[in-house]
Amino acid sequence: MAQTITRGIKTLLDDANKEIETMNVADAKAAVARGEAVIVDIRDPRELEREGKIPGSFSCTRGMLEFWIDPQSPYAKPIFQEDKKFVFYCAGGLRSALAAKTAQDMGLKPVAHVAGGFAAWRDAGGPVEKWEPKKKG
Repeated sequence: MAQTITRGIKTLLDDANKEIETMNVADAKAAVARGEAVIVDIRDPRELEREGKIPGSFSCTRGMLEFWIDPQSPYAKPIFQEDKKFVFYCAGGLRSALAAKTAQDMGLKPVAHVAGGFAAWRDAGGPVEKWEPKKKG
């Protein structure tokens, strides 16, 4: 018998978008330029390698987000303890909405996400840099 999903992705996205701030590309760029925000790229390494990234953005895959935000986690990243606004983006703005909602639910504030994600950034003429994986060794 098939599993019945009671809260599908559309509901999760609708709920997230009601509770989080959505920024357009121009506002996100301005917040970064003023030194008020950290842009957090939640795409996976394959996407970064293929498409590039927003210069100066911090890469945190969606799967590690909760672990990197929580200061009590052995995987905590100091950047998430900074007194800044955290602006999440993904490829098209869906995963970043869920990531921003999760971060906000965890107590990280203020947070937002970029409407349209990396595609909107690139299409608006936002700068893009090549991403190089870290060398092991």
